[in-house]
Amino acid sequence: MKAAAWLRWESMLALVLVGEFVVFSMLTPYFLDPLTLSDATFSFTERAVIALPLALVIISGDIDISVAGIIALASVAMGLAAAEGVPTGGLVAIGLATGLAAGIINGALVTIGRVPSIVATIGTMSLFRGIAYAVLGDRVLKNYPASFTHLGQGYVFGLVSYELCIVVVLALIAGVVLHFTRWGRCIYAIGSNPVAARFSGVAVNRYRLMLFAATGMCSGLAAVLLTSRLGSTRPSIAQGWELEIIAMVILGGVSVWGGKGTIPGVLMAAVALGIFGFGLSLLNIPGIVMSIFVGALLIAVVAVPAIGERLRIGARP
Repeated sequence: MKAAAWLRWESMLALVLVGEFVVFSMLTPYFLDPLTLSDATFSFTERAVIALPLALVIISGDIDISVAGIIALASVAMGLAAAEGVPTGGLVAIGLATGLAAGIINGALVTIGRVPSIVATIGTMSLFRGIAYAVLGDRVLKNYPASFTHLGQGYVFGLVSYELCIVVVLALIAGVVLHFTRWGRCIYAIGSNPVAARFSGVAVNRYRLMLFAATGMCSGLAAVLLTSRLGSTRPSIAQGWELEIIAMVILGGVSVWGGKGTIPGVLMAAVALGIFGFGLSLLNIPGIVMSIFVGALLIAVVAVPAIGERLRIGARP
């Protein structure tokens, strides 16, 4: 393997992932147990479902901070429907449709309303979460059918869960779209220079709207899986997930300025962060440590390359 390959972001993430397995297997004898590793996948699958389409949004030069609010809204919609006796198929459809509608609202604000995506989605984040609290208050909805809870708790075969299979399928779809189709080339072009992309004949706003819609629908899917796994709905569901999901995308090598990033990098970052958090929980380390780590990591991943680029430019004769 060429030396340059080892310097690729994905290669470094792979080394980090291997290091995590080595360290945690030394610190706790339970880490490498197959059942434990199967449980560990649930620490990243639902977040990865959103991180994959969100990576496309950020590569295109936008951002969506409302994803956890969409989960709360979709979960409340499913909980209310379940209380009325709606079967599993209907609940899944309601979750996906709620997420899709929320994503279209975000996309419309950005493309038609011309609101900066960070401003628009901060607003809708509060809106969606606020609606969930307004509807439920301090109530918890638990009237879900047994077949629904199987979606987030069941296994396709052996110790391979439905959630893990869904993530793999979505990663393949996102990878093919981004790296092997005209769609992907247009997404990179929009993120690099939206004005030039528009003059090249790319329907920039149409792509942006569809990316927000896809992210919203995947947030609805994550709501289905998370609600199914927990077996209940409360307005605080997925509180604070925005930071963790964005961290997965940025740690995966996606540039916050758009135009750069890969799906394999995002997938490996999702696994690495999930395994790290799960390993800390096995060691009974408080969750706040994970929050501190994610915050510091985000600052480092964004700031260090920028500082390095400035130093490089300043060093030119």
